[in-house]
Amino acid sequence: MGKRPPNPSDIENGLPPLPPPARPPIRPPIPVPWYAWLVPLIFAANFVTFTITMYVNDCPARSDECLLFDVLGRLSFQPIKENMLLGPSIPTLRRLGALERRLVEEGERWRLISCIWLHGGLLHLLANMISLLCIGMRLEQEFGFLRIGALYVLSGLGGSLMSCLTDSRGERVSVGASGALFGLLGAMLSELITNWTIYENKCTALMTLILIIALNLSVGFLPRVDNSAHCGGFLAGFLLGFVLLLRPQYGYVSPEYIPPGYDMKHKKSKYKCYQHFFRFTSLAILLAGFIAGYAKLLREHTVGSEPFRDVN
Repeated sequence: MGKRPPNPSDIENGLPPLPPPARPPIRPPIPVPWYAWLVPLIFAANFVTFTITMYVNDCPARSDECLLFDVLGRLSFQPIKENMLLGPSIPTLRRLGALERRLVEEGERWRLISCIWLHGGLLHLLANMISLLCIGMRLEQEFGFLRIGALYVLSGLGGSLMSCLTDSRGERVSVGASGALFGLLGAMLSELITNWTIYENKCTALMTLILIIALNLSVGFLPRVDNSAHCGGFLAGFLLGFVLLLRPQYGYVSPEYIPPGYDMKHKKSKYKCYQHFFRFTSLAILLAGFIAGYAKLLREHTVGSEPFRDVN
């Protein structure tokens, strides 16, 4: 049934019958990119939050040296001698949710998340939001809003936790989304490692990404930059990338694209063994790190001192 009957002339000449025609290769449809809406929403939310921060700050009510008062009025910036980043005062940031270890230990745990939506100034905000668009848009188009949203928030939480744990004297007031952004960079690196088989020019992509990460981390050595938040966010994002950003290995075909009765002689599993190993190992390390760090933060107490502001 379905086979060509042998040609009588072939049988008379002693020739074997022709083999059946080869089956056409399976060509799964090209994946459609996700529509990126979450990253633009985060972008807009950060600008709205900064506007509210400046309104609450109300520099003209306390100073006669506010920058751009004639143009911005109540939204004008603190004097340069107080804030070189064109932003609000430290008391305003603290009131709205800046990260301060002493306050976290006193029960204000929400500051571990709220601080990633605040920024020390307009320059700080612009630098972070440009990075968000450059990194986040591509990741959301490839992996969807659920995974990238979870990655952004959990990386920010990891950066906040690391910032608190390294601030033994409790003298730091830290704000900024850089911990979350470094988490996206870390996830890009682990995604490249765990999905190694599907990439072309692997070494070039790896070296380029490592160079970008190194340049960004080097910014953390500037004065008043909270590099511990950068490192904590990067580490959390790197581990989360192994958990959230897996792709099927090269050559895998989903059963929904295999025609009925099609016999695949060399069917590949969806993921390689090392991908599963990285996923479960990273998840275990991540959970242990968050639990241990949070427990340590609650056990220790800091020595009170005059706070200064860090941006991340």
